[in-house]
Amino acid sequence: MSQHGPLLIVSRSSRPSLTAALDAAQILPTMEARWDAAAGIISRVQPAAVLAVMEDADASEMRAVSQHLDARKPYVPLIAIAPGETTLPDNAIPLHGSDNTDRLLARLRAALRVRTLHTTVLRRLDEKKAPDATMPDTDPLSDATVLLLGRGGSLPGLSVALGERMAVVGALSIEAAAKHLSSRDIDGIVLGEGFSPRVVDAFLAVLAEDTRFRNLAVVVTANQPAPLQELANLEIIAGAPAHIAASALPLIRQHAFEARLNRTLRAIEAGGMLDPQTGLLTRTAFARDFATAVSQTQKSGGSLAVARFAFDPVSPRAQYDGARIISRLMRRMDFGTHEDNGSVIVVFAETDLRSAHAIARRLSGVMRHTSHGKRDARTEPAITIAALQPGDTARTLLARVYNEAQRAAS
Repeated sequence: MSQHGPLLIVSRSSRPSLTAALDAAQILPTMEARWDAAAGIISRVQPAAVLAVMEDADASEMRAVSQHLDARKPYVPLIAIAPGETTLPDNAIPLHGSDNTDRLLARLRAALRVRTLHTTVLRRLDEKKAPDATMPDTDPLSDATVLLLGRGGSLPGLSVALGERMAVVGALSIEAAAKHLSSRDIDGIVLGEGFSPRVVDAFLAVLAEDTRFRNLAVVVTANQPAPLQELANLEIIAGAPAHIAASALPLIRQHAFEARLNRTLRAIEAGGMLDPQTGLLTRTAFARDFATAVSQTQKSGGSLAVARFAFDPVSPRAQYDGARIISRLMRRMDFGTHEDNGSVIVVFAETDLRSAHAIARRLSGVMRHTSHGKRDARTEPAITIAALQPGDTARTLLARVYNEAQRAAS
């Protein structure tokens, strides 16, 4: 895996065994630097990734390195090897333990794939084939959703610690967790207490067998399973909820960033017709397709329904999380858009009013289990639906959806 820039190892002393392992894995080229010289070398050589060996390093030295990497484009992974109890900056990915080179190589390869994807997106944006497509500049954690799995007494504390930074989906059983993984985009899994070691090992083995989940951030807080090399971002972290959340955040952030890059790339490939934040149509593309769908349905005598999902206007995270769930789960024949007021409009093709209500309830049901920040702040939206009637136009049908919502609220 030859890189456009070298792989930089930052340490108090030389690390010939680590360099040899990287050479053997064909992750080339590599170079080493002491902590006091690292910032200058980073500026000169533009590394593709940085491995920071944290033994005897302090938090201030790590912050200095991270600040030189944080704003760089494309993404430069920073992996902190054996951080112990050192407080890490937000962009440093922890790797607890320094005696397993295979785990390090798996995590490094996963991070370098994210860098390559970022490079691709930046190049495609520069080509301006989709001028309306842009990359959000917000923290990727604002897009992230973590699956919190368990039944122990630590779950409320973990829910609060994680929910302060991202959306949290709770699951009391392995079966419920599997349903969430199949129905929504998950950026990380935190396994709390309440399961036997055998159940935890079996769950991790299933994740490792599925290529969709191998790069997920997976944090196990109990039972100490044997590390699986197929799960590049598996960590075993015990301690207080705040410590577990802080260790999990960098891994979850990286996966959320990868998901954001994939949405942006799909928007570019669609010629700018898709919103990179939600995967739904842009408002311009939706208006055009909606007018065409109404006109064609009126001529053919078919059925068509429109649903409005109104989310909490003070919770942008809930809005975008709900919009992405709708984008993922709605039928291929349907289409929708995210409006300026935070609501999502979805058009159900060849669908009568009764069937539209059933579809909307199923979509809303998936959102019901997500919390944002406070445990009572939910993603579940208020839903209003209107069906196409003779003489309707796109404008009158959309107006009736909003009128129905106003009547329901009064």
